[in-house]
Amino acid sequence: MILNSPVRGYRLFVEFAAVLILLPVISASGFAQSASNPRWDAFIGYQYQQADGDDVPAAGSNPNAPIAFRFPDMDKGGGVALTYNFDPHWGWETDFGYSRNTDQDASVLTLSTGPRLIWRTDAAAFFLHALPGLNRVSYDSGGVTHNGIGAVLGGGMDLPFSKRFSWRLFQVDYVWGRHNFANLAGPEFPKLRRPTFEGARLRTGIVLNFGGAEAVPPTAACSVQPTEVMVGEPITATVTPSNFNPKHTVTYSWNSNGGQATGTGTTATIDTTNVAPGSYTVTAHVTDPRAKSNNVASCSANYTVKPLPPKNPPTMSLTANPTSVPPGGTVTVTASCTSPDGVPTSVAKWAATGGTVSGSGNTATLSTTGAAPGTITVSAACSDTRGLESQAQTQVTVENPPRSPAIEVLEARLALHSIYYPTAQPATDRPGAGLVPSQQRTLQALATDFKTYLQSKPDAHLVLEGHADIRGTDEYNQRLTERRVGSVKAYLVAQGIPESSIETVAYGKQRNLTTDEVKASIEGDTDLTTEERRRALARITVIKLASNRRVDVTLKSAGQATETSVRKFPFNAADAMSLIGGRESERKKTAKPAPRKRPVRKPAPKP
Repeated sequence: MILNSPVRGYRLFVEFAAVLILLPVISASGFAQSASNPRWDAFIGYQYQQADGDDVPAAGSNPNAPIAFRFPDMDKGGGVALTYNFDPHWGWETDFGYSRNTDQDASVLTLSTGPRLIWRTDAAAFFLHALPGLNRVSYDSGGVTHNGIGAVLGGGMDLPFSKRFSWRLFQVDYVWGRHNFANLAGPEFPKLRRPTFEGARLRTGIVLNFGGAEAVPPTAACSVQPTEVMVGEPITATVTPSNFNPKHTVTYSWNSNGGQATGTGTTATIDTTNVAPGSYTVTAHVTDPRAKSNNVASCSANYTVKPLPPKNPPTMSLTANPTSVPPGGTVTVTASCTSPDGVPTSVAKWAATGGTVSGSGNTATLSTTGAAPGTITVSAACSDTRGLESQAQTQVTVENPPRSPAIEVLEARLALHSIYYPTAQPATDRPGAGLVPSQQRTLQALATDFKTYLQSKPDAHLVLEGHADIRGTDEYNQRLTERRVGSVKAYLVAQGIPESSIETVAYGKQRNLTTDEVKASIEGDTDLTTEERRRALARITVIKLASNRRVDVTLKSAGQATETSVRKFPFNAADAMSLIGGRESERKKTAKPAPRKRPVRKPAPKP
């Protein structure tokens, strides 16, 4: 283990010192540092020391003719070291090493002290040291024992198994020594007189760590905002971790016993929808997956969910001023809306069943222009900021326009009578047939009066409602009544009534008059004699069928029904039997005329 090249030894020493200075910069950016360190650490283990075969003067040599001794490698040895750590990186180390070759009876002892730089991770610790000190050699069975100056430069790697125990996987040192054998070699033999020792030393063993502050465990602090909410309102939870390795990425998990907590970072949102009122807790777990121990911290925060306040809808009323106006008049409608819970309210959705309503807020104006006489309902809605809504309405009366005497006389004369048809008339192939002369005269009188009425009431309408007796299928009777109202409408149009002033509806046999209703009509008919009334009631079944083959007429003015036709069967009409039909009409057609009685001549008075 002897190299007598002092220049190379000095160069190696300088290079190692430069590495020692640069290492903190490299380590700070390249490795994640452990936050804990022991106050003391002690190494004990095996060491192997290599020599390169250089010579030293043998024991008992004549200084003028010294004998060279080849210094051997030493495979037996051990070493100990004790280090005091000033901080997580720097410490002062004292090292003792002893190696021996028993075959050639040679040994090397080193006692060194100096600074050590170490950086610790969760998985390993790496160190460098520079230790000047004593270098003592012994050889030739103890014939030569000499003390020199020396230095140990190197480093290694420790694998921690626990806080107190580590395994030094390897330590590689450059060992340098300088000796002066002036008593064994003269000046003319400089290599033997002042040799320089250089070589490598390998170590492995155990490291005991003790003393120092305990590693600060990681912690976490939780908070919620707000701490009190109503049911359904969200909460934001926040966690602040401490004492985790800043170079590690930590993970977060959240859970809550009141509502769903959602989040994967330092904040989470708690949904309190449908949560029962009460006190609850949210918990956060912070984990460092790279740390082997002390890698989890948890915290909790409390919050309160309060029941929702009572939700009463707004109360609302509408007031109209004035409440009655002539056609075309205007009305001011005012809304009063308040919330029993003191929540802000607003009025909207103004509407009216007639006329035109306009406005916003608590006031609207109703214009009755174009509205028919009668009642108009004005409505509005009031809603609060929570979405609760109430409605209110008020009524305004549109007065009937003044009636002229001529209109009153005309309406009194405009007597409406139902129009009657024979059985199964009009037929499908003759849609215009079936109107007997008496019914045509009724329609002619109606058309004359209605045309005059339209001059004063241009919005007036006639509504024709068709009916059929109960015989026949529903489909047949429906089409039959459609033909009947179509026939009456066509006749009225031919009389000069605008088609747009006529409405039609066909009921088929849906609205048949009952037997009692027909009896009441016969009994109330003042145009019938007692005998005629008796005969009609005797044949009530046939008369009921005839009474249901009709078209009713209704007069509408300003959208309102003002008069409905009188359902009075024309018993005294010349064609009544055609309308009644049945056996009675057949007998009338086939009966022979009664023989005329000759008048009894009275004898002339005697003169």
